[in-house]
Amino acid sequence: MDLIDFSAIATEHATRLKAIDPLLPPPGELPDDQGVLTAEASGSAALGVLSCEKTPADAPGAQWRALVEHRLDLRLAGPDPGTALGLLLEKWQERLAESGTERGDWETAAVVIRPSRDSTGSGELLRHGFAPVRVVAVRPAERHGRGPRRTPGVAVRTATRKDVGNVVELLLELQHYDAQFGVATVRESTERALTAEVEQVLAKDEPLLWIAEVYGKALGVARVQLPPASDWSKIYVDQSGRPKLGYLTSLNVAEQARGTGVGTALAEHAHQVFDTEGVDLALLHHALANPRSTPFWYAQGYRPLWTYWYRRPAVR
Repeated sequence: MDLIDFSAIATEHATRLKAIDPLLPPPGELPDDQGVLTAEASGSAALGVLSCEKTPADAPGAQWRALVEHRLDLRLAGPDPGTALGLLLEKWQERLAESGTERGDWETAAVVIRPSRDSTGSGELLRHGFAPVRVVAVRPAERHGRGPRRTPGVAVRTATRKDVGNVVELLLELQHYDAQFGVATVRESTERALTAEVEQVLAKDEPLLWIAEVYGKALGVARVQLPPASDWSKIYVDQSGRPKLGYLTSLNVAEQARGTGVGTALAEHAHQVFDTEGVDLALLHHALANPRSTPFWYAQGYRPLWTYWYRRPAVR
């Protein structure tokens, strides 16, 4: 398939996605054909840009991913792109096996990140062993100025260096819970990495990390990023209107306090911070299969923007 065909596929794909969801950014530039797989069927085509991300086990954020992630960035075109996608996924599986990726290695994953509103080819992904595991969700700003509602018995305060132990304990609880759903991985290095990350955040004069206390006991934690720290998340949204982005890094409520309004109090506090800082869009990641976080976040005004389809291990 020549460069003209690549360009035509990419253009049709971009046009279709913009109609599906106006918040999506335009697809990135295509590399040379050495980094691309293609498949054609029934007058349709699937094009996939190949990449691989390797993360040290003790790196910041490593607990939220497999250490080796093979990724396929799709462009689909034609009247029946799902069939072409199925052929493309078979080619990719063969490529991974030939590359020496160890069969059954849990620290490897094949990842396809799709716009959440683009269901084209979802059946083919399922048939090839992928599952929708993780979501990037988005929430437009609500600058009404009312501030967070008060929840009886719940007080939200800025965390201090004395809270390191409580924060790490709450974040570890979140890690263990989310590990059930296929993305988070609790390793020997996880607690050390989380402790170092929390200590770094709390060393700042005004850390964007809050504790929720219920009658004086720390039972919830939330952390956000504001620009420029949140600028990495610009890859997820259309930048033509120069939106200011905030990222909700984490929020967890201790098991014994769930359902008491602690999570809502923390989320509303975070959103008030975003609104005060002029954030246009708030973003976060959550485990799609998590029966608590999925309904909670969508009740807070979020909606799915990107869906991560995982096959883990990458080669079975």
